[in-house]
Formats: sequence, C-alpha cells, structure tokens
Amino acid sequence: MEIMELAAQLGQAIKADSRVAKMEEAKVAYEKDEKIQALMLEYNTQQIALAEEYKRETIDQKIIEAIEGRLDAIVAEVTSSETFIKINEAQEAVNALMQEVNAEIEFQITGQRPCSHDCSSCGSDCGHHHH
Repeated sequence: MEIMELAAQLGQAIKADSRVAKMEEAKVAYEKDEKIQALMLEYNTQQIALAEEYKRETIDQKIIEAIEGRLDAIVAEVTSSETFIKINEAQEAVNALMQEVNAEIEFQITGQRPCSHDCSSCGSDCGHHHH
C-alpha cells in the first residue's frame, strides 16, 4: 500500500474518532451561538475603530483606553462562555489525539518515542537527547 493511501485511511480513522465528532459539534454550537457571534462582530468593529484611532494625527488616549477596555471585556465574556469553553476543550482533545498519532508515526520511523513531557521530571532518563 502506498503512503498516501495509508494516510487517507488514517485520516478517515481520525475523522471517525469521537473526539473529532465532539469538536465538530462544539464548532457548530459556537457558530450558532448568537451572543458569541454578536460579540465577535463587535470585537472586529472595535479593532477597526482602534486602528483608525491610531492613524489620527492627534491620538486621544481616552478613546483608545475605552476601546481597549471594551475589547478586553469582549474577550473575557467570550472566553468565559460555556460554548467557548466546550470548543476549547474539544480542540485540546483533538490536538492531543494528533500529537499521539504523530508520536506513533515518529516512533515507527525512528524507533524513538518523542519526549511528551518536561524532561526534568524523569531526570532526563526518557531517552530524549538534550542539547
């Protein structure tokens, strides 16, 4: 079997994994969350306004601080929302899966497991070559 054919099979197997399905569900929920979408639209509008303020000959620091304050508030509201937390957790699970897959591929090629932790915790006895 050719490498690309095997890669296609691996991709299909990964796509079928429940972690990927949860990521897709979380993505749909995020995109359908009207409050988050409104906040993101406002965030983009505020970013444009901030860029315009910085282009002015005389910069009004109070306006800049007000816009930056609103940007910070939007980020805090979005990142504390249940929808965002779920999509973030789902993305982290998919990222961990991909790291596991890549580590296994690397092991099959090199015979060495990539270091997946802080080597100070193993006294550098994990076989990871330190420079």
